[in-house]
This record gives sequence, structure tokens and C-alpha cells, in this order.
Amino acid sequence: MATRYGGVDLGGTKIQAVVVDENHEVLGSSRHPTPTTGGPADVALAIVGAMREASEQASAGPGELTAVGVGSPGVIDDDGTVTSARNLPDWEGSYPLAEKLEAALAAPVAVSNDVNVATQAEFELGAAKPFQSLLGVFWGTGVGGGIVLSGELWEGRGGAGEIGHMVVKSDGRTCPCGRTGCMEAYAGRGAMEARAREEHDDGKKTVLFEIMEEKGKPRLSSGVWAKALERDDKLAHRLIDQAVEALGVGIASALNLLDVEAVVIGGGLGLRLGDPYVEKIRAAIMPHLFADHRPPEVLLASLGDLGGAIGATLLAVDKAPAHA
Repeated sequence: MATRYGGVDLGGTKIQAVVVDENHEVLGSSRHPTPTTGGPADVALAIVGAMREASEQASAGPGELTAVGVGSPGVIDDDGTVTSARNLPDWEGSYPLAEKLEAALAAPVAVSNDVNVATQAEFELGAAKPFQSLLGVFWGTGVGGGIVLSGELWEGRGGAGEIGHMVVKSDGRTCPCGRTGCMEAYAGRGAMEARAREEHDDGKKTVLFEIMEEKGKPRLSSGVWAKALERDDKLAHRLIDQAVEALGVGIASALNLLDVEAVVIGGGLGLRLGDPYVEKIRAAIMPHLFADHRPPEVLLASLGDLGGAIGATLLAVDKAPAHA
């Protein structure tokens, strides 16, 4: 039977599934919205639906996947149990995600942190292939980070890479995490939306919410921000510029500590705003960088929207031999 690996990127707004061959060429893909109500079991059902659709496209029938990998938010145990995945509906406790998916998909399943998975993908298959050390920065609803040192993913004691919670202003804004002055309080799309709503309610003019309604979106997606910038919306420009400044301070602080060879910028906003904003982030890093005579490469993630799901197939490869 042909080798077919499944990969799932589980996010706060979307579930992206892919099926790849042994060379990680995408043979099928499917994208479903993440359920906004229900709980972990409903999310697991949506994952199974997306994975089955991607498998059909790839001409892989039920039970024909060699193994499946899932990149998930939250705290993940070795057995694939996911705890307190905050961006997902009613996921406060623990849920045995790998076990439930294995039963439904008839394939071994590995689960790991979504940002680590996406960082590993850029390191092994994407923009960071030439390097041995890397900081992955995923700018979206929050700001996630992943670290590769000497060719190995660095996870610390399980909580490494939380670059969104680097403090960029000690007496600054309250972050969605409840702490003060985190980068995510300025650069996370969720916090930026809350700020935009406050200013809009105070009478500041902006087209952000008009565009959101035109597009039929429930929240200010990356596409809404991009469109508002195109229309030269002053509030959007100011909030995005503040986000870039916060990213610059936080990333430079991480670089002063780790001195890695490359920074890869991904995530929903990073990918949507693209190279021009990667240049702005690079410029925002420089004033705060100690070793500014030899700055690292700052690159746009090259695997695009499918990067997280393709990265998850690398987990599947590691999972497969034990079951072969």
C-alpha cells in the first residue's frame, strides 16, 4: 500500500487537513471552520471530517493512511491528551485527542504543539532549510513562537517559545493572558480587535468594521486588516504599526538572548501582510539588537497557509515506524 501521511493544523478559526506522499507533496487538502460551540468532541468530529475529505482527494480510502499528525494549541501530553486549548470552544479540561482520532481514522495519531509543528516545518521543508538555529514567530490571533537550536526543537520543560508573552512594556496594556505589557497585548489580532472596538466606540473613524461586515466575517480577520490598510485607514495603520514595533522589541530581546541565525515570520497576519511587513519588522528589530553588525536573516514563512498541516505530517512520519 502506498505511503500516505495525514496532517492537521487545528486553529482557533480553521481546521486545515492535508494528505501527503513520502516526499511531503500535497495530494489532497480540506479546510473546515473550527466549531465555535460544543466542546472537544465536536472539534474532534470536525477534524475527522476534514481528514476524510482530504483523504478522498488523495484517493486514500478509510484505514489507508499510514499515520496522522496534529498540531494543536494547548498543553499536550506525550499520549496526545490536550489540556486547556484556550482558543477552542469549552476546552478547559483535558481531552484524549490522539486516542479518539486513532479510533475514528484507523491510523496511529501523534499530537504536538501547533507552533512547534509549524516551526519544524519551516526548518525541515521551508524558508529555514539552510540554517541550524531558528526563531519562528507566528503572528495571528496571538503571537506564537518556536525555537530550533543546533538542529533540534527546543521545548524547555514544555513551555518554551512563548514569544507573545515577552514583556515589551513593563507597565503596559493588559494581555488576553491576564498579565501586563506582553507583546501579544499589542500585536495579537485578538487584542488589536479589542483595541479597535474601544476606539471605534469612542468615536474614532475606521472602515475596519464595515469591511468585516462586507466580508461576512464574525471578527477582524487578517484579510480585513489587509483591506483596511489598502484603503489607508488611519486607525488600522496606527494599530498595525504599534504591533510591528512590539514585534521588533520582543524579537530583538529574544535574539539578544539566543543569537539564532534566522527568524521566520508566519501566522495569519504575517502571511497576509507578506514581505513588505517582514521588512518593517526587520527594521523594528534593528534599534534593539545588540549584535547589530551581524543581524540574522528575517524571512517570510515559505510553506504558506498549509505550513502547519504539512508540518504535522512530519509528526506522522515519526509515529509510523513504531506501528509498521
